[in-house]
Amino acid sequence: MAAERIVVVGAGPAGVRAARTIARAGRSVVVLDEGTRAGGQIYRQPPPGAERDPHAIYGFETAKARAVHTALDGFGDLVDYRPGTLVWNLFDRTLDLLGPDGHRELDFDRLLVATGAMDRVIPFPGWALPGVFTLGAAQIALKAQGLSIGRKVVFVGAGPLLPLVAHQYRKAGANVAAVLDATRFASKAAALPGLLAQPATLAKGLLYAGLASVRGGAAYGLRRLRALGSERVEGLEWEDARGRIRTIECDAVGASFGLRSETQLADLAGCRFVFDAVTRQWLPERTPQGRSSVAGIYLAGDGANIGGADVAELQGERAALAMLEDLGEAPDERRAAVLDAALARQARFRAALERAYPFSDHLLDALPDDEVLCRCEGVRVRAVREAASERDAAEMNRLKAFTRIGMGRCQGRVCGAAAAELLAQANDMPIEAVGRLRGQPPVKPIPVMAITG
Repeated sequence: MAAERIVVVGAGPAGVRAARTIARAGRSVVVLDEGTRAGGQIYRQPPPGAERDPHAIYGFETAKARAVHTALDGFGDLVDYRPGTLVWNLFDRTLDLLGPDGHRELDFDRLLVATGAMDRVIPFPGWALPGVFTLGAAQIALKAQGLSIGRKVVFVGAGPLLPLVAHQYRKAGANVAAVLDATRFASKAAALPGLLAQPATLAKGLLYAGLASVRGGAAYGLRRLRALGSERVEGLEWEDARGRIRTIECDAVGASFGLRSETQLADLAGCRFVFDAVTRQWLPERTPQGRSSVAGIYLAGDGANIGGADVAELQGERAALAMLEDLGEAPDERRAAVLDAALARQARFRAALERAYPFSDHLLDALPDDEVLCRCEGVRVRAVREAASERDAAEMNRLKAFTRIGMGRCQGRVCGAAAAELLAQANDMPIEAVGRLRGQPPVKPIPVMAITG
């Protein structure tokens, strides 16, 4: 009887730890990753030939980054690592791939999905101007190319990525004019006891936030935002916590409001989804061991629930142990207990972190009707409000049919969260009641010739 084919999608912290655990058990595993080098977003490597000092890129996390980068080394034929490979569809235990050799199909028996996350975007007046980036894009520019997104940069948003990216830019010598946090400082103080569950991580966060305050340009509790400029961004205007209008000149803005899980492949696999009230998003259901609601499908990392790189590594290994047990391997109960305890501590810390950085939906309250919501299809905010008031749209896929929200190149990755908040607001209903956009293949744009030629 042939051995079952095991496939891991994603070579970030969760994927490589899962693959390493599987290979160490003597099982063959295929690792598919859209990136050209292992590491994911948090431990992204510069392209070949553009290597730089790792300490300049990863700082305190250099040792962890190196460990992830080399986790799959030394396993020979047990690990079939395929970088530069996009998994754009999943149907009936078959993956559609687009990689260096063109379009291919790959059957699997067991699949671990570790697809990571991306920035959560809230539109604001001027957000579509050239020079406005997400925090993730700003981080990619710095890590992969050693470039700043501008000569004078303002970072704005919510979440632990905000002070981290600002710190990374300042450490690289960039001119960071301001770091503007949309959440209140009081929310961070209230969450402090829970954050003590991970004292080392808390210390680093306090350092980044403290440096931002010492160097000036730090503010909390923003009520609204506006990017200024005509042809490109020339400044940022905001209303502070006291109701004062403030402005600052800049030629680039990095703005994100937390993270959203990349769940499209889990959706195509038929996984059951549940609403997470803390992060205000729909997530694929998973057990603490990493099993999904579909037999043979496992989930780990930020693609299943936002937890960060350390949690992703723990979840990747834990899901791999569950998979091996399901394959008939003797369970490693001692290692599983260690991982479960570590994940429980991380869960307490993450819950406190979410309280410290609640989703900034208040920024949508005064969003003007003529503001662009969906850049792919040119849909404006008024389309959502009119669909709710004039066409009784009260569910996201009905809104999609009326407005084309989610039909563009990003399939709602950028506009979906804000559109859901606006629809719930227009109907005066809880955010979970409007549902979610369903995943559709291809999960990312692909050239037609790649699958027809």
